[in-house]
Amino acid sequence: MNEEMNEKQNGQSTGGILKQTIDSATALATAVPIYEDAVQPLAKEAGKALGTIGKAVNVALAPISLVVWGYSQISDFLENTITGKLERVPEERIITPSPHVAGPAIEALKFTGHDETLRNMFANLIANSLDSKTAIEAHPSFVDIIRNISSDEGLILQLFTSNNEFPVIDIKYVNKKNHGYDILHRNFSLIGQLASCKHPNLTANYLDNLCRLGIFDIPSDRHLSDTKVYEEITNDTLVLSLKKQFENNENHRIDVSKKYVEVTGMGRQFINACVVDKCSRN
Repeated sequence: MNEEMNEKQNGQSTGGILKQTIDSATALATAVPIYEDAVQPLAKEAGKALGTIGKAVNVALAPISLVVWGYSQISDFLENTITGKLERVPEERIITPSPHVAGPAIEALKFTGHDETLRNMFANLIANSLDSKTAIEAHPSFVDIIRNISSDEGLILQLFTSNNEFPVIDIKYVNKKNHGYDILHRNFSLIGQLASCKHPNLTANYLDNLCRLGIFDIPSDRHLSDTKVYEEITNDTLVLSLKKQFENNENHRIDVSKKYVEVTGMGRQFINACVVDKCSRN
């Protein structure tokens, strides 16, 4: 009888670890200030002071209150989404997450929860911080990285879950006489289209930002050994139209420099912890 009671108590204790941990993490959300109430009075005051322009600003800011997440939304998200990502993780591996990771991540959800791509990255980060097997990969700096990327950049990162590098090129405007050149398009690629970005024309800028954050690197004066991977880019409509435009020009021509974008060591850790779905890592 005593043994049965002990087993029952142990089962309840183990079974409650995940719920207690999620509840503890959820409680952190209560410390996050609610900005929704602050936005409207400020906008109203601006409207009084600036007249018509102020009213326009007030109208423009009003939708912000609809996308800023409150406590209940964050609480539901943590309890349902995070628990779902950990459903196949053995209960003995569930640990209290580092507040250095979970706290800022939960706070950031207030302003990114409306974006599915970024929301899912935070979910993976928090879920990995709750798993003793993967907690070491959940670096505190990853919260700021997610805060500093756009939804399109999140989609680009998904391309690199199973690839370490992609070809890019510089499109150059070359002087035939002195061989000097200007770069018309730097780090041009098809990555944005492949990732189904909303604004693929900004892909080069996205790559700049991801390099700035230490996720990607684009080595100078180096290219991929398999030159066939560049054929699709060099035959892109933009490249062909520029070449045709200058094919009969006596002084200038269009040329390309082959390069590539690769994932850094820290970038691979970030992708594993935040981009790869936690369910697939269990």
